[in-house]
Amino acid sequence: MKVAVIGAGSFGTALGKLLAENRHDVYVWSHSLDTAQAIREKRENTIYLPGFPLPENLRVSHELGEVLYKSELVVFAVPTQVARSVIEQMCPQLPRSAIIVSASKGIERGTLCLLADIFVEILGTENKKRLFFLSGPSFAREVAMRFPTAVTIAGYSLEEIGVVQAAFHNEYFRVYASNDVIGVELGGALKNVIALAAGISDGLGLGHNSRAALITRGLAEIARLGQAMGAHPLTFMGLAGMGDLVLTCTGDLSRNRSVGLEIGRGKTLKEVMEHMRMVAEGVPTTESAYELARKKEVEMPITEAVYDILYRHESPREAMRKLMTRRLKQELG
Repeated sequence: MKVAVIGAGSFGTALGKLLAENRHDVYVWSHSLDTAQAIREKRENTIYLPGFPLPENLRVSHELGEVLYKSELVVFAVPTQVARSVIEQMCPQLPRSAIIVSASKGIERGTLCLLADIFVEILGTENKKRLFFLSGPSFAREVAMRFPTAVTIAGYSLEEIGVVQAAFHNEYFRVYASNDVIGVELGGALKNVIALAAGISDGLGLGHNSRAALITRGLAEIARLGQAMGAHPLTFMGLAGMGDLVLTCTGDLSRNRSVGLEIGRGKTLKEVMEHMRMVAEGVPTTESAYELARKKEVEMPITEAVYDILYRHESPREAMRKLMTRRLKQELG
């Protein structure tokens, strides 16, 4: 199978490596000509995924048309806030029968669209059956290290999902199927917001109790928004919900937790972002999630607290105090 991977960041590179190891013919697109040339010359992505030689059947190009030409499977792995423009560039060059798997996680600023919404808007509802969305606990570096990993792939139609599962599956990467696109997308996007909160708490030195409370109550507010948007509640108990949330809130490889850590230790968001090469999707997603919660009239206090810290410059300790002194209520209410 010819596979096009759109995006040469850490996750795009890791998935490209995996698919090449599964004996597919893989072409990776990089928006940067310099990055594409460096990967070709060194056979390694020294910028975003250093330390992992890439298989010979993985090629890299700066030309989108070359990567997409006659592709049967397209894996989309670019930051959410630039996804729309890249999809629009892809559209005229996309083979009509290609299956598309989005591995991006986030909510678009302004429109409050999930990746699924953007793809359907640009490609048309007639193409929904070939759209799939990958999410779950999967740090790029650990995928590249071939550590056992399990993820979920959701689609509007399950006709082709077996083909998608088989393309990715191997002895270290297991893929579960779902028809809950909204739930899988929301879980992947909102866990980054809660990971920022967990990082802030850890940066303040507030201990394991605090982190556990944030993860658990964070999951509750993710599920509330999911229910309001038509997601299946059990999705949030699975890999794309609890699984990804725990990983991102506790793992040292989590970019969003790392941003939160630095903010909890006293740095401003601007200071932290100035020193980051890779994108922390939770930062723009916090703004979008805050606005989406208000639009849907869903109570999301942790998301609101993170928003106040990032965008209203509230002190982390004051935001945590407000969370703890809210009106008392039933846990399942």
